[in-house]
Amino acid sequence: METADIADARAGANSALGVVIIGRNEATHLHACLASVRAIRGVPGSVPTIYVDSGSSDGSPRLAAEAGVQVIELATTKPTAALGRNAGWRALGSELVLFLDGDTTLDPDFPRLAIEALGRDPQIVAVWGHRREIHTDRSIYNRVLDLDWVYAAGFTDYCGGDVLMRRSALEAAGGYDAELIAGEEPELCRRLRARGGKILHVDAPMTGHDLALGRFRQYWRRAVRTGYAYAEVSRRYRHTPDPLWLKESRGNLVRGGFWIGTPILAAGASIAARSPLPVLAWVALLGALALRSAWKTRWKTRDRVALAAYGLHSHLQQIPVLWGQVRYALERVRGKKAALIEYKRPAPPSGGSPGQMSG
Repeated sequence: METADIADARAGANSALGVVIIGRNEATHLHACLASVRAIRGVPGSVPTIYVDSGSSDGSPRLAAEAGVQVIELATTKPTAALGRNAGWRALGSELVLFLDGDTTLDPDFPRLAIEALGRDPQIVAVWGHRREIHTDRSIYNRVLDLDWVYAAGFTDYCGGDVLMRRSALEAAGGYDAELIAGEEPELCRRLRARGGKILHVDAPMTGHDLALGRFRQYWRRAVRTGYAYAEVSRRYRHTPDPLWLKESRGNLVRGGFWIGTPILAAGASIAARSPLPVLAWVALLGALALRSAWKTRWKTRDRVALAAYGLHSHLQQIPVLWGQVRYALERVRGKKAALIEYKRPAPPSGGSPGQMSG
């Protein structure tokens, strides 16, 4: 195995497509991910694959090496997904790079469809498809957040972590920003679009994903990470013609503050009036707004329970997202460099039972 600072050989220099998989403590998923890459259909030639590990303690690098793929272990105390992706694509020599997360499984036909889409328009620099949760039955969190992955097909402002990109576009843009602990994909896409590139979302399956959220604390930390990314990225571009996430960041400050302040006011009013009516009115307001949000997103699913829960999620998640923005502001004032905001814990080393996910 090699570390990112000494990895200088480019794998698959004559291949059209190469795959970069990043992971941190993904031993329970990595076999399935690597098997799905080996099952790619309709792409001529070999498909070199690199697994980039960010300090796993569950034996993930060894599992990947045993599967016969090149392994890069990041030599850093501050790993980020962006750093891992950069190390991977720079070690590849293929014309096209497919990025995957270690907790995903690839649809075997997506690479072919994405390559065909790239061939129809030279301005398209990135193609992504549908990512869906594979265990929506295991928790309400998985069931609800599965809907976050549902996008309409067409050109988009940004993509997620699973995406096929042109190497030339990555090189021209300088790759991912390794300093970002979250939000690195939209930030890169913003720079790609500034150079005239197009991001295309195709109406086709891309990956199955195991979010594996089983506890409220995990859900909270994931939303905090979103808020942190909103604050960091929007601050960078707020004075530009394309102020990425500025609207979302400012909107969250209002909505998050509303959902923190109004229940306190309602409870105070109920105590002062010795009546439950103010609290009941607040509950009714939350229910009405949640139903409205569910109605607006009904095109995503016919699952009414998931829609109702998604409606609540769309409002109440504003609280931890706001905390993520506050956390960024506090750390910036203190001059503190952020660490990863993780919501998973590693599985036991090979031979043990799978670990439970935790914030």
